[in-house]
Amino acid sequence: MAFPNQQATAYNDTVVRQFAIMTVVWGVVGMLVGVIIAAQLAWPELNFGIPWLSYGRLRPLHTNAVIFAFGGCGLFASAYYVVQRTCHVRIFSDKLAAFTFWGWQLVILAAALSLPMGYTSGKEYAELEWPIDILITLVWVSFAVVFFGTVGTRKVKHIYVANWFFGAFIIAVAILHLVNSAAIPAGLMKSYSAYAGVQDAMVQWWYGHNAVGFFLTAGFLGMMYYFIPKQAERPVYSYRLSIVHFWALIFTYMWAGPHHLHYTALPDWTQSVGMVFSLILLAPSWGGMINGIMTLSGAWHKLRDDPILRFLIVSLSFYGMSTFEGPMMSIKTVNALSHYTDWTVGHVHSGALGWVGLVTMGSMYYLIPRLFGRKEMYSVKAIELHFWTATIGIVIYIAAMWIAGVMQGLMWRAINPDGTLTYTFVESVKATYPFYVLRLLGGLLYLGGMLIMLWNTLMTVTAGRANTVAIPAAAHA
Repeated sequence: MAFPNQQATAYNDTVVRQFAIMTVVWGVVGMLVGVIIAAQLAWPELNFGIPWLSYGRLRPLHTNAVIFAFGGCGLFASAYYVVQRTCHVRIFSDKLAAFTFWGWQLVILAAALSLPMGYTSGKEYAELEWPIDILITLVWVSFAVVFFGTVGTRKVKHIYVANWFFGAFIIAVAILHLVNSAAIPAGLMKSYSAYAGVQDAMVQWWYGHNAVGFFLTAGFLGMMYYFIPKQAERPVYSYRLSIVHFWALIFTYMWAGPHHLHYTALPDWTQSVGMVFSLILLAPSWGGMINGIMTLSGAWHKLRDDPILRFLIVSLSFYGMSTFEGPMMSIKTVNALSHYTDWTVGHVHSGALGWVGLVTMGSMYYLIPRLFGRKEMYSVKAIELHFWTATIGIVIYIAAMWIAGVMQGLMWRAINPDGTLTYTFVESVKATYPFYVLRLLGGLLYLGGMLIMLWNTLMTVTAGRANTVAIPAAAHA
């Protein structure tokens, strides 16, 4: 693709390199903590009686590490790489971009220290206390300035669809964070929510579900819309569908949060609105999945010998499965069975491990060799091994949780002819035990794949060289 008055553009890939490497490092750390707490659920004595190793403290550390450290660093790396290539211009501010990297690492370290020590706001995915929330805000505003500044100074008229998704993710997460984190400080590491009772629950799950919708979906769809066409060497299947997908998803997701609060004190009409919008959400979600998978039209044979493409395409399959399962679980009658069970855990992890994890890994496998002056990763066979290890691990994990969850729901609602409960809660825990061991096995396989990726990344980086030469903009168009 040729452009008039084309000039060589020296992109800032230093910050991309930093975020890409830390994506892999934090992936290993976050998944290791996940394996530890999965083992604790099977063998509770593994906390050794140490308070900061207890499940209640390590679980939020795991979710924060995999979502905001692993996923977040992947999103920063991808957004900075993609916006420069698609806008044909160097990143807006090198210093602000550097601040986002070091600031985000400081946020992660603060979370890693404060959560095991018991400092928490008690809000799902928003557990960090108010001083850390302020740092997050500063980093995020800087991120927005860098990203939108780069888009604003672009040398091409068109804004590629991946940047629409990255932009929506940045704006929505900023709004969600500011509203849900509103709190009254009561000490250096203690605060009280600005909301009370059912309003607090409603704001929290508006945030919680849209953290999934924008942080874990819109941002990673930005990755998908850039890296699948690049790796497949094919244009996006339907550009029109990508725009419809964008606007439908952005509008619908915001309203789906109340489905987390079925059969609670939340007004019934609000629960129903959440359910209806969750069901509508199936259409744009599957539109995006179809658009990504159909990009391979005419190039299906590449899946046979391209493990990176396999990561990206299989991630879309899990995205499709998770975005069918989510709306189904939001239906009140289904939710009556699934709520509070491990079925929800299985659903979350089919999306997290299958969609977010695999698309991030595939994108990093595309990025890392290019960032360090190599044509491909040090070992393509290791990528292949990682793919199969991770995929088998995901299937074992989510199958175990689905079976355990449905079993729990049926045991909890079973009633004797005289109206008494058929099973005690302890009996349901005992019946779940084998599935917790299976979940641990699945998690160990997934972590094993991540360790393979860490080794492959280190070998690639040490064998390569930092690719800092000026690159013609059209070479990445």
